[in-house]
Amino acid sequence: MHVFLFANPFVPIITLVGNIINAINVPVHNLGWSLIIFALLVRLAFWPLNTAQFKTMVGMQKIAPRLKALQAKYKGDAHKLQQEQMALYKQAGVNPMAGCLPLLIQMPIIISVYYAVRGHIALYQHATWMWIGSTVAAAYPRILATSLSAPDLVLLLVYVVTMYLSVRYTSMPATDPAQARTQKMMAILSPAMIAYFGFRAQWPSAMILYWTALNVFTMAQQFYLLRRYHQPLSVLDSEHAITEGVAEEPDAPAKLQPSPNGSSSRRNRRRRRSRR
Repeated sequence: MHVFLFANPFVPIITLVGNIINAINVPVHNLGWSLIIFALLVRLAFWPLNTAQFKTMVGMQKIAPRLKALQAKYKGDAHKLQQEQMALYKQAGVNPMAGCLPLLIQMPIIISVYYAVRGHIALYQHATWMWIGSTVAAAYPRILATSLSAPDLVLLLVYVVTMYLSVRYTSMPATDPAQARTQKMMAILSPAMIAYFGFRAQWPSAMILYWTALNVFTMAQQFYLLRRYHQPLSVLDSEHAITEGVAEEPDAPAKLQPSPNGSSSRRNRRRRRSRR
């Protein structure tokens, strides 16, 4: 393990993460709550980057119909298509690569928590949190963790549920039916894969607790951004749709064509008198 950590390029970040968690634990006196507080601090620290990422996603959604039109127009000319796409990005003030930057920056921290827990597993062998390490957990050690260093199936299930909700309900809406089907598929496959690997690898509950807390805070931030930037959350809030395009105007009611004998006009006059 020490040899692996020595060769791991994330060692400085792993050390920093471990030190921060330990520093939080000094006044908190509970490693479980310390991990949750650390997850909140991480989410707050990356708030500006995540906001910028969300704005980029909104911008890409707005120009999606125009991008699709360009792809159809220059289907056989890849060079011209690329030029037109870059011109459209510049005109709309959108940088597609900016949407990936926050995720790339946060990945080392997400990975470092795993190694920080694994590398200091002795610190978590006597740590408890909520039901973890309780007398109930001692009675069902195969289901509930006896400490934060042991796996906990209930917490793993909670993490899988939060991951499904995060992917399914806080993702940007699809721009076409194929993308919508892919999003629905990933909302099921991703949590299923996590559940499988977490169960097989017997992930420590400390690590699962941090990832669950991070998921919850991420969903809260995403819902806030959805409301803040007028992304509709349901059919009841569709007046601020982000996808570009002028909505079709409702068809005007067909005017009643008067008949040669003026019967339509007489009927209308009779209706108005009856209302009075």
